[in-house]
Amino acid sequence: MNKGGAGGVGGGGSGTSGAGSGPTAAAAAAAAQKQKTLLQRVEGDIGNIVDNFSHLVNVSRVNDLPVRNSQEAFMMEMRAARMVQAADSLLKLVSELKQTAIFSGFASLNDHVEQRTAEFNQQAEKTDHMLARIGDEAAANLKELESHYFTSAERENQTLQL
Repeated sequence: MNKGGAGGVGGGGSGTSGAGSGPTAAAAAAAAQKQKTLLQRVEGDIGNIVDNFSHLVNVSRVNDLPVRNSQEAFMMEMRAARMVQAADSLLKLVSELKQTAIFSGFASLNDHVEQRTAEFNQQAEKTDHMLARIGDEAAANLKELESHYFTSAERENQTLQL
C-alpha cells in the first residue's frame, strides 16, 4: 500500500527538503496522520471479517434440535451480514485510497513541475549573467589586443613595407 515518494496516502511526505516547517511539513504530517487512520481502518475491517468468518464456521455445525438450528441460522445470517459490511467498508477504503492517490499524485506532480521550472529559470539567469560577463571580458580583451596591435612596432613596419 505504501508506494513511496508519490506523495499520496502512502507517501509520507512530498518534498520535505528544508527546515522542517511550513506547508510541506504540515502536508507531510497530515499525510502521515491520514495514513495511520487508513491503516487502522484496514486492520479493523480485516479483523471484523476474520472474526465473523470464524464465528460463522463455529455456528455452522448441524445440531438435532430445530430451535437450536434456527438460532444458529440466524447467527450465521448476522455474521455473514457483518462480513459483507466489513468487505464493503474495505471496498470504500480502496476507492478512497485510489482517489487520494490520483489527486495527491497530480498535486505533487504539479509541485514538482513548478519546482523544476523555478530551478531551470534560476539556472537560465545564472547562464545569462555568465554569458554577459564572458562577453564583457572578451570585448575588453579584444580592445586591449587592438590597442597593442595598433601601437606595436610590427604594424608600423608592415604599413611602411606596403
